Amino acid sequence: MSADSPELRVRPDQVRLGWQFRQDHPDPGPPPRRPVPPEHDRISDDWVAAQRREENLINRPLKAVLIGAAAGVVVFLVLTATGAVNSVLGAILIGCCLVITALTAYATWQGGQALKERIREEQERLDRIRTEKDRRLRIEQEEHAELHHVWQERREEFERQRPWQAVALPPDVNRVDLAGGTLVGWSAAVTMIGAARLAAGGDVIVLDLSDGAVATDLVAMAERSGVDPLVWVLPADLPRLDLGLGLGREATADLLSLVVSVSEKESSTRDLSFDNSILDRLLGILGEGATIASVAAALRALAQVGDPRDDVRAGLLTPEQVERITTLYGQGATDRVVIERAWALEAQLRKLESLGTRPARMPRSRLRVVATDRRSGVFGNKVLGTYAVTALTHLLRQAPEALPWQHTLIVCGAEKLRGDVLDRLTDACESTRAGLVLAYRSLGAPVKERLGRGHAAVAYMRLGNAEDAKAAAEQLGTEHRFVLSQLTETVGSSITDTLGDSYTSTVGTSDSTSTTYSESTSKGRSRGSGHSDDGWLLSASGTFSSSRDANSSFSTSDSTAISEGINASTAWGRNTSRAIGTNESQAQSLQRSREFLVEQHELQQLPATAMIITYADASGRRLVLADVNPALHALENRTIAEFDGARRTGGVAAPVPEAPVPGAAAPAPLPPPDAPEEPAQAGPAARPVVPSRVDPPSPMSTAPPNLGPPPERLDWRTRRPRR
Repeated sequence: MSADSPELRVRPDQVRLGWQFRQDHPDPGPPPRRPVPPEHDRISDDWVAAQRREENLINRPLKAVLIGAAAGVVVFLVLTATGAVNSVLGAILIGCCLVITALTAYATWQGGQALKERIREEQERLDRIRTEKDRRLRIEQEEHAELHHVWQERREEFERQRPWQAVALPPDVNRVDLAGGTLVGWSAAVTMIGAARLAAGGDVIVLDLSDGAVATDLVAMAERSGVDPLVWVLPADLPRLDLGLGLGREATADLLSLVVSVSEKESSTRDLSFDNSILDRLLGILGEGATIASVAAALRALAQVGDPRDDVRAGLLTPEQVERITTLYGQGATDRVVIERAWALEAQLRKLESLGTRPARMPRSRLRVVATDRRSGVFGNKVLGTYAVTALTHLLRQAPEALPWQHTLIVCGAEKLRGDVLDRLTDACESTRAGLVLAYRSLGAPVKERLGRGHAAVAYMRLGNAEDAKAAAEQLGTEHRFVLSQLTETVGSSITDTLGDSYTSTVGTSDSTSTTYSESTSKGRSRGSGHSDDGWLLSASGTFSSSRDANSSFSTSDSTAISEGINASTAWGRNTSRAIGTNESQAQSLQRSREFLVEQHELQQLPATAMIITYADASGRRLVLADVNPALHALENRTIAEFDGARRTGGVAAPVPEAPVPGAAAPAPLPPPDAPEEPAQAGPAARPVVPSRVDPPSPMSTAPPNLGPPPERLDWRTRRPRR
């Protein structure tokens, strides 16, 4: 397929979530079986012999009289010739014997003629039956030809259709709330959404807080497609992370106050305001360009923890700053509350002290991944994740308004973040028209409150927890029926053990710690020191019009490269290619696996890549079952035409009716009324017949085409049991 093919293009404002399996033309089933020419009957030799024996029995007295009369003629001739009998009497006796001989001979001849007539009548009766069978066979062949023509048309429509249709969200949907799912399913969803946005010329930022490296396939695909990704693995890459650096005093205070409140309840707004006030005053003393390490040192000085001279010697503080910090609140206030809050703030910010201390100069990249290392502490990862999300929130607030979904932010493991952090991120994305995908592994109370809020689509994947599955089934409605494809179940189960479980940092130096990825190989790159000069949001460094022009140039060429990258470098592409590699298994993409209702136990056993999407549009609430396997883009029987509406019920394939099979399903044809078949019994009126070989077909039965496979014949042979 050429790069200019419209099948590969992705609209800049289109958000593609997966592929919907929909068969408008059901499988017609096997071809109708052709009618088999009937076996014609012939006169049995045994029946003819029986008739002859019967005729001989009937004519036996006549033959005896005939022989006796003939013998009498001879005897009387001899006696008359010798003079033993008077000639007149002899003549009379000879005449009587001749008359008797003639009468018995005539009667015997009539019996033979009657036997021949019965045989002829039987042959005519069988000929009439054969003619009737041939007539019915011709009708059945004509009906079979019509059925086979209809079946062939349905088969061509079935094979010509494209059952995999792209599932895209309406233009007014600005967020996707993904509930449930396994790490394998998240990997497919992230790759699917990210690849579609990269193909449309947009930029993608993935915050992976799941500790499962769900974006490794997306990174491998981007590397193969020519999109140089940037991957930070925290906390190892904190010194080279420039996210959030350069914010103003108020924004930095707000950012840090939210980060240090990750372990507190959302209702503690009093502590949050205290923290914000303390941090704002300290940043005012430290001045512009203050680092997290300097803020932590100032908090230690305020909380009277350690010796401030150590921080002065380290270059984090100056003596003047230490003096101003110690007298900032006065001795009385410090004794009451400030020491406690400063101590708590310093304990939290200590995990971010190395942030941006050795920033690396990075090239532009449309794919950026920030992930937490699963080998780090749970609380530390929560702090790092909160910082990354909050920093991106501030960057989004300062960014100009762009095209819908031009900037796409994917947060995996969003259930680990506080609700107010997610609310701020949601509001920032909505105001700047940036696309947001929030993936939750579990459905706690804070998550349920936020699912589907605003202009959002809700997507459900496999929910192993019974309570979560029950809540999802109640929200979706148990009256909906969906159809699963065989390919969805096959590929989802085969890819479980082939995904990578960790990232490889692309921003570290050659001696930095990096982890391996089983599906792709990526080397660490040595970068020069210095601060990165391009923003995290690519349009921040350029104008809106230039960003829009870049979108059109990316839509065709990037689609082709990304499609090839999915097939060649991701586990999804390789496993899907193996699943449909042979002619026999290639039909799986057209086969239905099963139908299911939206029930609790069904949601608990969904295939790994199955996703139930619900959203509202002008026509009402829609439900769609999609497959988020990104490798389905390579199938020939798919189309990027948007799926119009949701199928509430699954259609059942209507097989083509088979033609009647003579002698098998239908009873044997009867002769016409003028020649009724009589029971087979011994006697002159009996007409027994036995089946014999198939005679050559008559010219009448060869006119219509005899298409399709013949019906299976019954095997009447008895099989002896093995000894």
